[in-house]
Amino acid sequence: MYWQKRLNRENPDAKLEETIKEIFEENNGNYGYRRIQIALNEHGIRVNQKKIRRIMRKLGLKSVKFTRKSRKYNSYKGTVGRVAKNRIHRRFVTSVPHQKITTDTSEFKYYEQDTNGKPVIKKLYLDPFLDMFNGEILSYRISEKPNTKAVLDAQKEAIEHTADCPYRRTFHSDQGWAYQMNGYRKPLADKKIFQSMSRKGNCLDNSPMENFFGLLKQEMYHGVIYTSFEGLKRAINEWINYYNHHRIKTKLGCSPVRYRERMTA
Repeated sequence: MYWQKRLNRENPDAKLEETIKEIFEENNGNYGYRRIQIALNEHGIRVNQKKIRRIMRKLGLKSVKFTRKSRKYNSYKGTVGRVAKNRIHRRFVTSVPHQKITTDTSEFKYYEQDTNGKPVIKKLYLDPFLDMFNGEILSYRISEKPNTKAVLDAQKEAIEHTADCPYRRTFHSDQGWAYQMNGYRKPLADKKIFQSMSRKGNCLDNSPMENFFGLLKQEMYHGVIYTSFEGLKRAINEWINYYNHHRIKTKLGCSPVRYRERMTA
C-alpha cells in the first residue's frame, strides 16, 4: 500500500521541472545545472544543485553542443610596424570597468554554391573588443576579409565607450599586423591609452579573448552549416547580444551587462 500511494500521488516538483525545462530551452540547451541554479535564484526559487541535476537527468536535459578543433586564424605577418611590450602579463582581473580591454580577430567559414551548384568555401571575420572587467563585448565589426577599416572602426567605438574610466586604460592584443600599424597605435597614444601585446605565438597571453571565441563557436557555430554571409552575420549579432545581456556567466552570477550595472549602481 505504501508504494501504491507513492506512485499515485501528484508530482511535488512538477512546477519546478517545468521551470527548469523552460530555462534550458530559452537558452538553446547551453545551460548546465550551475547556470540553471543561478537563473532559478533570479526567479526567487532556491534549489540545491543535487536536486537540479537529478531533475535534469530525469527530463533528459543535456547540452549537446558541438566542440571541434579548427585552424585558428593567424594575423601575424612578422614585424610590419611597431610591437608593443606586454603590459598585461596575464593579469586579466580588474575591479574597474573599462580599464583593461582586449581584442583579436577570428575567422568563420560558410558555404555558397557556384554556377555549377558545387559548394564554395567563403570566410567571415569578426573583430571584437572585450572588457576584462566583466567579459562584455564593447564593440565589434564583421567583414568579408581581414581589413584595417573593420579593426579601426571597432577600436574607435571601444575608445569612446571606455572614456568614462577614471584610470589610464590599457588595450591588449596579439602581435597581428593590424595592431602594429600606426593607424591603430596613434588613436591610443592620442588618448594616452597604454598599448599591450601578447608574446609571439603565446595564445595564453590573451586567454579572455580566446575563451570568448571558443564559447561563441561552441554555442552557435560548430555543428551548424551556414550558407550565406548575411545568415552567419545575423547569427553572430544575435548571439553577442544574448551573451552580453542574457547569458549567465557563472563567476559573475549574471550576464556581463547586468553585472556592470550592479557594480556601478
